[in-house]
Amino acid sequence: MLGLVMLAGLVGLLFPHQVLTRDSGPTQAEVLVVLGGGGWERPDRAAELFRAGAAPAVICSGQGDCAFNRQRVVELGVPGAAVRTECESRNTHENAAFTVKLLRAQRARRVILVTSWYHSRRAQACFEQCAPEIQFFSRPSYFAYSRGDWSKLGILRHVFSEYVKLPGYWVRYGVCPF
Repeated sequence: MLGLVMLAGLVGLLFPHQVLTRDSGPTQAEVLVVLGGGGWERPDRAAELFRAGAAPAVICSGQGDCAFNRQRVVELGVPGAAVRTECESRNTHENAAFTVKLLRAQRARRVILVTSWYHSRRAQACFEQCAPEIQFFSRPSYFAYSRGDWSKLGILRHVFSEYVKLPGYWVRYGVCPF
């Protein structure tokens, strides 16, 4: 058993892009959901997807980040009337639980999640658990995707943190990331 755990850890360290990243590829939806955390890369990616016609509406989710993310997507060309906010959630599980209420009120059936590449697997798993009747797609930001950027941009700690949070969310919330 210890050998399997060590092997899984080694695979995770050698192939974090393949383990942590979920990207659904180009798709159409009714709403883009920008998750809090990160910096400018998440709202920038959402605005890029909006301008490309991926969805006609945006929800910015996350306590402490929703106002910045809203302002940023509007600065990048998303009409203010197309942007809603959910500013109470403090973690990914709450992002999903609180945002799903807004999505259900809008009768959304197809939703694109916008987050960082290393956070995309756990984020999608949380949303899918909270609303199995809604189809969720992941279109992450690839900021600092290159391994060479991790240490100078502070991404390495986020990558390691995901390996703790994945099983932690499975135990605490029953969110299976696989």
